[in-house]
Amino acid sequence: MSIRTNILIRVYLAFGLILLLAGAVVVQLYRVQVVQGKKWRAMSAKLSTQYQTVEAARGNIFAVDMSLLATSVPEYELHMDMLAPGIDDDDVFNEKVDSLAMKLSQMFGDRTEREYSRMLRDARKDESRYQLIRRKVTYQELKQIRKFPIFNMGRYKGGLIAVEQNKRVLPFRSLAARTIGYKNENVKNAVGLEGAYASYIDGENGKRLMQRIAGGTWMPVNNGEDEIAAKEGADIISTIDVNYQDVAQQALKNQLIKTQADHGCVVLMEVATGEIRAIANFTKTKDGDYKEKLNYAISDAKDPGSTFKLASYMTAFDQHKIDTNSLVDAENGTYNMYYKGRLLKTFKDAEEGNYVITAKRAFEESSNVAVVKFITSRYSGNPQEFTDNLRNNLHLNDKLGLQIPGEAAPVVKDPSYRSWSKLTLSEMAYGYEMQMTPLQMLTLYNSVANNGKMIAPIFVKEIRRLGNTEEQFQARVINEKVCSDATLRKMKSMLEGVVLEGTGKNVIKNPLYSVAGKTGTAQIANDAKGYGEKKTYQASFCGYFPANHPKYAMIVVINHPTAGAYLAALVAGPVFREIADKVYASDLDMNQAAPMHYVGNTNLPQIKKGNLKALKQVYAKLGVKPLYASNNAAGNGVDTSNGISYQDVGYKSGVVPTVTGMGLGDALYLLGNAGYKVAVRGSGSVISQSVTGGSIVPKGSKILIELQ
Repeated sequence: MSIRTNILIRVYLAFGLILLLAGAVVVQLYRVQVVQGKKWRAMSAKLSTQYQTVEAARGNIFAVDMSLLATSVPEYELHMDMLAPGIDDDDVFNEKVDSLAMKLSQMFGDRTEREYSRMLRDARKDESRYQLIRRKVTYQELKQIRKFPIFNMGRYKGGLIAVEQNKRVLPFRSLAARTIGYKNENVKNAVGLEGAYASYIDGENGKRLMQRIAGGTWMPVNNGEDEIAAKEGADIISTIDVNYQDVAQQALKNQLIKTQADHGCVVLMEVATGEIRAIANFTKTKDGDYKEKLNYAISDAKDPGSTFKLASYMTAFDQHKIDTNSLVDAENGTYNMYYKGRLLKTFKDAEEGNYVITAKRAFEESSNVAVVKFITSRYSGNPQEFTDNLRNNLHLNDKLGLQIPGEAAPVVKDPSYRSWSKLTLSEMAYGYEMQMTPLQMLTLYNSVANNGKMIAPIFVKEIRRLGNTEEQFQARVINEKVCSDATLRKMKSMLEGVVLEGTGKNVIKNPLYSVAGKTGTAQIANDAKGYGEKKTYQASFCGYFPANHPKYAMIVVINHPTAGAYLAALVAGPVFREIADKVYASDLDMNQAAPMHYVGNTNLPQIKKGNLKALKQVYAKLGVKPLYASNNAAGNGVDTSNGISYQDVGYKSGVVPTVTGMGLGDALYLLGNAGYKVAVRGSGSVISQSVTGGSIVPKGSKILIELQ
């Protein structure tokens, strides 16, 4: 075969192969476009548009007086469609773009007018449909921006795209921050009320149709029919009182700074209800400041020290082992315990001077020697009798079952423990070889103040959705009667004696009201090193007030003070006294000061419309006589012969109340009781409401109020 023939054959073969490949391509195109066309068109649509999650606004957390502790505030990310219908004409865009740039520069100050103008013009050249203008824009700023040139053409014509996002804020900043807590998807364990009640607060997320544009950016499709609205979460009404919380935090922090302690906590609890009115926890940071990092009150289980003597004496009294006048030799504050001739341990009092004393006096002076002798002499033959009362009747080995996570399990031993030794009973007598949290100890003291009824503390009173109560909470009764009435009377007398004649008399005693409680100075083990030569102390005071008619119980714990004194009366006592003084002064139910009398015909301070019950309470304490026969303007004058006339601001279900001029608490009270869901913007007094007062609107509707 010639070379030429060979070349021709190869050419024909190559040409045939090309025809074959072309045919295969045509067949495949037909298959894709016709046979599988529907499948690929659907996939294309899916890739260019999709529904994305719209996070729901989380429910609010309120204080007991309806002050906002945590809320979701809308925050916006602003974008601009540079090819919007209103600016499709270059002349219109060029005429107004510099004015828009000037306004943006004046508002945000992050770029000059020229830089904003260049950014907008470049985006126009690039035909950007979703140009980022600004992140983290507030609602008030957005209202102004919508009036700017171009943007004032309307939602679609001006090209302004505002993507709403929810920002969680704490209006009182650090106030009760650890108790309020937070929700973080990256944190496994829930923190505070935010974490514990997330299923209520979270709400239901919505959906928004998004379209992918050039550069892989997703922008919302502005079509209301393509959105599924998010449903806001339920509101949590907590037991926290913002005023008492502020007082507690300031008093604790000041004392921690003064003593240069490692950390500390305070809990204020209402005796009858178990509601926690204030809870503060501070930790010393590396820079020497104090921050809320851990909730020591519920998670820090340690040897309680002498505050536990309440349980020891209560048990001994109730089982008729001793009485208040039982005598013991405290041996000048030093007692050597022997077993079969071998020294087991030397027990010491914080101070010398105690010799033969009664049980009552030993408790008031916090003698370690006395309580060790009382308990070991009465229970060494049957320690189970002692520990059974602690565990089964006082429930000191049981968790409280709190509404917020993180409670540490208490440890109160009994003889079945492998670590039980010849010293365990005597150590337990004055609060060692056990673990209890401050709140667990406070619950025991609260049971004495509550006439023997032990209840578990609560942090949440109510859950509301759309203004309606969904669930209410009351304290769980742990034990209806922790001891006999006779034992209660003895313990109350001894606890008052601590403040009147004992270790707390020079610090905690107040002539205006009575206090009952117990000091506790405990040596704390240093991790694996145990109780070494370098001693670390924990100072605490736990009690209640007023002692003759208890309303509040409180515990103060300060760990490892390093400057000045370390004894509980001098370290924890001043914090208890300061908080108790301020609570007593501000609580009208406890503070029975002489009523104020108005002379002649004078004017009262201006009042705002709102909760009549609260107004009546204030007037009653001030000695102002109400005149119910009249229905004229509320609180605008006083006549000492006839009284003052006022009327409540009423509401009807389905009719929007007028709340303009009110404070936030009164506005929420009125709108909530009328059955409406309230959104709040700003702070101060209400300056406007989204629905005019008197309008007939269905219950459950959302009403926006703006404060300034």
